[in-house]
Amino acid sequence: MADLLRQEGAKLHLRFRNTPRTALKGLLVSDGQGGAVLNLSFGISVVDAVRDYNLSASDFAATDLTIEMLYLVEAKSAAMEASRRLNRRLQGARIAAEEQAYTDTLTGLKNRRATDHVLARLSGSKQDFALMHLDLDFFKAVNDTMGHAAGDYVLQQVARILVGETRKDDIAARVGGDEFLVIFDGLADRRRLADIADRIISRVERPMLFDGQQCRISGSIGITLSRGRETTAATDLLHQADLALYASKHGGRAQHKFYAAGMSQDAEPGATAAE
Repeated sequence: MADLLRQEGAKLHLRFRNTPRTALKGLLVSDGQGGAVLNLSFGISVVDAVRDYNLSASDFAATDLTIEMLYLVEAKSAAMEASRRLNRRLQGARIAAEEQAYTDTLTGLKNRRATDHVLARLSGSKQDFALMHLDLDFFKAVNDTMGHAAGDYVLQQVARILVGETRKDDIAARVGGDEFLVIFDGLADRRRLADIADRIISRVERPMLFDGQQCRISGSIGITLSRGRETTAATDLLHQADLALYASKHGGRAQHKFYAAGMSQDAEPGATAAE
């Protein structure tokens, strides 16, 4: 008690030893006869105390400003929670809008805008990658003879094939009516790419049943690698993949070719360099 009396006039900070270890603030005033009056308050911990002890307005004096403070705290908490919910909704809407902007609505693959973005990023890095350009053969015949619904179905099936033949970090995109691009991030092995291209062509050539009728198409593929090129500019790589694709078309379709120097869009069948 003597030690406590020596704290007269000083702001005291106390905490219960047992749970919930409520924090209290106080001031001690001696009565001059060895005793004292200790005035205690929850202070800022009143918010915790209301929760821990199930306090209500009747537990405070009518003139106590604590109730007003609690109302302000509650209002602030509600406003902050509303703000957090709004921010989450806005963030979700922004993510959804960005995803939609980079997605082909028919197939669910990425679109041209997405591939331009990825190619620009990869072209500015030292990471090896490969670019594959797939164009469907005889697709127009499906549209003309069986209708656009059949054509849409075929495009969706091709999209599933590409997803099945690519890895999680690869980018498969539909960039035109019946044109697709695949970006293989970190992959520049010609043998593996050739195997993937062969599997894609083989699966695309399997008849696709739509409304009781068989849709028959094929695919031609052009491939270019970022490794060993004088330039890795996105536009140049896209052009190289296009030239390799035309070489596949001129070579008889239903095949793949890697880009090689000297390839030309105007080359006659069999006259383009191929590997």
